[in-house]
Amino acid sequence: MSSAHFTREDFSKALADRHGSALQRRFASAKVAVCGLGGLGSNIAISLARAGIGQIHLIDFDKVDLTNLHRQQYAVKQLGMYKTDALKETLCAVAPYTRLYTDTVRITEDNLQQLLSEDEIICEAFDNAQTKAMLVNGVLEAFPDKYIIAGSGMAGIASANMVQTRKISSRFYLCGDGSSDIADTNGLFSSRVMLCAAHQAHMALRILAGETEA
Repeated sequence: MSSAHFTREDFSKALADRHGSALQRRFASAKVAVCGLGGLGSNIAISLARAGIGQIHLIDFDKVDLTNLHRQQYAVKQLGMYKTDALKETLCAVAPYTRLYTDTVRITEDNLQQLLSEDEIICEAFDNAQTKAMLVNGVLEAFPDKYIIAGSGMAGIASANMVQTRKISSRFYLCGDGSSDIADTNGLFSSRVMLCAAHQAHMALRILAGETEA
């Protein structure tokens, strides 16, 4: 059957058959923000869309570069596009009924409250430690009712088993090995970056399922 013959109901039923109707309804009503659309964020967004998350908010100011292709969910034909536009294009192809909102801006202390006010769960996916801390601290302070899931430590080719999810506080989770830094390792590998992203996406799904322990 060609894609033109599949309806929204067909997609919903296929997901409900895998996840159960009640949980899929929760996924479909959820609003999740992905802040930063690089190796972590682009993979987080793909996993959330494939799970049937109803609304995904994509935020990044950068454009797709050749150096991104080895670990980020972009194609050669998307080089030079804003990551928000390129990832939206990809997500529309794999999850056509997901509501996608984009903001092609740099998140700062001044705009994060306005940008994230409507989102339920926030996934931090920056590659700069200071920006990570700014977002986490800003969300915890401004939105005590929201969940934030951050990434820390996914560089190098060390064991994948070192990557894990930790619950730092009641609404703050940290995924990664907690120590590796690109400056101290032999670089970033798509498999380990994707693994950390999968931890972040899966924690978001667990929260929506009512499972709030890491």
